[in-house]
Amino acid sequence: MFLLFGLKTVLNELPGRPATCQYCGQFVHHRLQEHATKFTLFFIPVFTTSKTYRTACSNCGQTSVIKSRQKKALAW
Repeated sequence: MFLLFGLKTVLNELPGRPATCQYCGQFVHHRLQEHATKFTLFFIPVFTTSKTYRTACSNCGQTSVIKSRQKKALAW
């Protein structure tokens, strides 16, 4: 019997909003990204094992990891 399984990371762009960057201090748009790690069986995603959220400044490009509770406050 031959069984193919593994993990795959999927990047989803979520709607962001303007905020003050903690690195450059500019009030600019911040992108919100969701990184989801999925368990795959025969190259088909079966279930999600973990999710992390990041904000990225559109001015300086710095990213910050945020919690899901903070993501709910940032999402429109």
